Amino acid sequence: MKIVKPAAILLAICLVFSGCSFFRKEPPKDENIISGEGNLSANVEIKPEIPESSESSSSEPEPESEPAVENEIGSLEELSPYFQEFANLKSEQVPWGPGTNFDENGKPIACVQLQAEYSKWDADFYRDGEEHKGKVYLTFDEGYENGYTPKILDVLKEKGVSAVFFVTLSYAKSEPELIRRMIDEGHVVGNHSARHPNMTTITMEEMYAEVADLHNYISENFGYDMYLFRPPEGAFSERSLALLQKMGYRTVCWSFAYADWDPANQMEHQKAFERITKNIHDGEIYLLHAVSETNTAILGDVIDHVRNSGYTFEKYLP
Repeated sequence: MKIVKPAAILLAICLVFSGCSFFRKEPPKDENIISGEGNLSANVEIKPEIPESSESSSSEPEPESEPAVENEIGSLEELSPYFQEFANLKSEQVPWGPGTNFDENGKPIACVQLQAEYSKWDADFYRDGEEHKGKVYLTFDEGYENGYTPKILDVLKEKGVSAVFFVTLSYAKSEPELIRRMIDEGHVVGNHSARHPNMTTITMEEMYAEVADLHNYISENFGYDMYLFRPPEGAFSERSLALLQKMGYRTVCWSFAYADWDPANQMEHQKAFERITKNIHDGEIYLLHAVSETNTAILGDVIDHVRNSGYTFEKYLP
């Protein structure tokens, strides 16, 4: 047996303790997002010219605390035999929204009902179960880069919070450095479809392509497998949920969102803070848009308030 000298032991101890084709010109007037006061439709905006992103943090990226999730989605040929089975499911869009009614635990009653009905297809309107008690989940939709994502990433790194960034194919192609930073700093990059269609208005072959085109691009260019899907406009059907589940995806909706998507119409900071922190609940899924100046400005205060209320921000794993 090799004898370790006391000086070597002391050095080891010191080292241990020294220390994750639709272009947007302006926000559409009929675009609504679920908040505590309305009905569905959480559209993400795309615009033709992508502004240069600001410089990201120069700090070394923190390692991920969990191993990467592997998701082999299968080819169209492998999945097409299931299409006849899925054709027997309802294809109509399910109307939904968190609404304004909450249960005694602060959960939107509509989300509780939806979770009970659609969880069999791995759909989340909030994260249900004892393992999610006292935990909340932070997600951002990314349609185009408005210059705020680097700052958002800075705040998340400072606070030690992992978030999900749902991106489209155009975003992934135009912002490779930000995608790389999200992955390297331990965040989850989620699939928001390749071209952002309403998934209930297209064929199953087209649904497959919307998911697979982005999935394969991220896998081939970043060595990363996506496993979370946020439906554009929040639009889903039984059929779309079943196909996504067969492709190894969870469908992630939300139990909180508000009108934050229009850069030219941002809510006042204090009002937005109060809205976001009003009904914190177990398993809450926050949907925020990264194009929002308000979200960027108040993010650190929101994180602190949620934590001071007894909740922790968790990484969104399958």
